[in-house]
Amino acid sequence: MSESIQALRQSFRSYVKKMKSYGEALDVMYWDLRTGAPRKGVEARSEVIGELSAEMFKMSVSSEMGRFLEQLSEPGVFEQLDAVDRKLVEECKKEYDRSIKIPPDKYQAYVVLTSQAESVWEEAKEKADFAMFQPYLEKIVAANREFIELWGYAGHPYNTLLDMYEPGMTTQKLDQLFADVRAKLVPLVAAIGQSSNVPDTAFLRQTFDVTQQKAFSLYILKELGYDFEAGRLDESVHPFATGLNPGDVRITTRYLPHDVTSALFGTIHECGHALYEQNISQELIGTPLCTGTSMGIHESQSRFWENMVGRSRTFWKRYYPKLQELYPDRFEGVSVDSFYDAINVVQPSLIRIEADELTYNLHIMIRYEIEKKLFDGSLRVADLPAYWNEKYKEYLGVVPAHDGEGVLQDVHWAGGAFGYFPSYSLGNMYSAQIRSTMEKQLGDLDDLVDRGEFSAVKTWLVEKIYRHGKLLTPNEIVEGVTGEPLNPEYLLDYLGKKYGDIYNLN
Repeated sequence: MSESIQALRQSFRSYVKKMKSYGEALDVMYWDLRTGAPRKGVEARSEVIGELSAEMFKMSVSSEMGRFLEQLSEPGVFEQLDAVDRKLVEECKKEYDRSIKIPPDKYQAYVVLTSQAESVWEEAKEKADFAMFQPYLEKIVAANREFIELWGYAGHPYNTLLDMYEPGMTTQKLDQLFADVRAKLVPLVAAIGQSSNVPDTAFLRQTFDVTQQKAFSLYILKELGYDFEAGRLDESVHPFATGLNPGDVRITTRYLPHDVTSALFGTIHECGHALYEQNISQELIGTPLCTGTSMGIHESQSRFWENMVGRSRTFWKRYYPKLQELYPDRFEGVSVDSFYDAINVVQPSLIRIEADELTYNLHIMIRYEIEKKLFDGSLRVADLPAYWNEKYKEYLGVVPAHDGEGVLQDVHWAGGAFGYFPSYSLGNMYSAQIRSTMEKQLGDLDDLVDRGEFSAVKTWLVEKIYRHGKLLTPNEIVEGVTGEPLNPEYLLDYLGKKYGDIYNLN
């Protein structure tokens, strides 16, 4: 590499690192807003977030950034860059080409809007008052529609939003994937509903001391390999993970006094995200490549650790005695097999994050259909509560008693994260496919969990997925690991076997 190109590369890296520093500061502010910032400070904090976001946005579309990308993309220059710098140029150019179409003042106003909306959503959810949140959501949807027109789209308008979370994904592909999954899930759920083998879950509906719940969550996090010197566990209305850099990846959970499993599985879910972020290669720090390659791949890890590890029989053979120690009077006479069946009971429910592993995908399909309609103009925000309730009755046979347990249950729309929800189901599909390859190379996952060999599992995932950050695309990850494109049959086989055994269907 010539000295001039090396100097250009270093200047570009410094510029990108400065942008990343702004981003890290913003992430800390967002985390603070969601974990206990005083309500009266929300408006002023949102303005500060808006100002800093605007500065970061201006840097991403500046003439200086444009010159960097033009010069580094020139034939004879681009080829001299290493793999990390080439990918960095490609990612920054994709973002530049998209962001340059958005006026900075509109972007700043949008950031302020979503920051305020998240706090309004918290209060609206608590009061089950959709009318309080509706004006904010209408503005967020309208802004995204305007952005889509500026960005441009191919096929369905929603495709542009999908691509932000899962590069290359389209409504055409998702419609087929979801149709394939739904065709096999619905009969399986129906067969389970007719089974006489119904797990007893009464013992889970007791009062469980929150202090003990927190102690157990912390214990399990350590067992799974979460690095507390590079993270922390806090509380929030909706569990989430924030990766500032591999040395600071924070997670939150929500403790419910009458549900010992909600916080636990929420914690394990966010741990999966955190293990990914904590183990990205150090050479990617200070760049936009220092994150997961897509939300689908990210969710594959949270769903893998939560469901395939955390809800497995072997996991609880290992850790149920510890839970019994914490609550000796709550689980007296309850065997580990009974506990395992209870935490895997299939029962159509209202709340996505508390849904069973099988019907969870139906929750996602409802949100997917709603988002598509919001952006093709066939559904108004004002009609969301009624449409939500209608789809829940159709898909799951349940109807929310109020909007707090219905259309207001998720924070994603308040933050403008349209196109995110399909990532959860894609994550389920990816995780089952990746697990299949893992077992061919490491041995049966249940045997590894039974022996507590989580470090071996994590090491394999670091090598195959985590360390690459955003260097590889989702397709490159899944095909590189498994040797084939995304295939939902692995998930369907896994679910059929697991729940067929629990409900004596096999």
